[in-house]
Amino acid sequence: MIDSHCHLDLPQFESDWQEVIHQAALAGVSRILIPGTGVSGWQRQIRMALDCERLDIAFGLHPYFFPPDPQQALAALATQISVSPVRAVAIGEIGIDGTVTTPVAEQQDLFEAQLALATTWQLPVIIHHRQSHHFILQSIKRCHFKQGGVVHAFSGSREVARQYVAAGFKLGIGGTITYTRANKTREAVAEMAMEHLLLETDAPDMPISGRQGQRNSPAYLGEVAEALAHIKHQPLSAVIAQTTANYFDVFGDVSQCR
Repeated sequence: MIDSHCHLDLPQFESDWQEVIHQAALAGVSRILIPGTGVSGWQRQIRMALDCERLDIAFGLHPYFFPPDPQQALAALATQISVSPVRAVAIGEIGIDGTVTTPVAEQQDLFEAQLALATTWQLPVIIHHRQSHHFILQSIKRCHFKQGGVVHAFSGSREVARQYVAAGFKLGIGGTITYTRANKTREAVAEMAMEHLLLETDAPDMPISGRQGQRNSPAYLGEVAEALAHIKHQPLSAVIAQTTANYFDVFGDVSQCR
């Protein structure tokens, strides 16, 4: 299994991140992707990836942590992509968040600038969404973005899922589907072909059903895979094999990142 979205660089893991990776490996997780959220965290991601070859990284400017000087941050992002000793497999986590105070128009400008950067570097993107599917899809269309990527922590209707897939994106499936009350998302996932789906935990956030109040961990990814296998009426082994293949379809030959 591959955890396509885990914030292993956050303070919640600072004291034991290597043990977390070890426990995840024992649970069958072979790789973990750490997405970036802002300039201040990129060097830690690099150090971690240099220490552990099972870690992939992406750099991005997260809308929740909107930079005070977007142009300066974008310049830093472009530089980081070009000079990093560990090649980024994507630009992300980027997107639009409808719950923050930053105006959507400003978020959309930053998002589209990062889509342009991804086009220049021929990289996929990792998309954050919250009450913002309309604006994200609008930007993807307006930018004629063709690099694809993954819509992280997908939650939405079947129609929204279809639009992302039509635009060349895969859907990141996490702990949300372990809750039986998440009917809309579970129905959308049930309809999507397996080749459009990735597994993720979003650890330390997005707790899995039955583990509320606990720090989430990539070691729990198997519970997401089991829930997906149940929804798709497929063997667990088939779900793991297909989502693993999907990861490399999105992010390419990660062995060339060092």
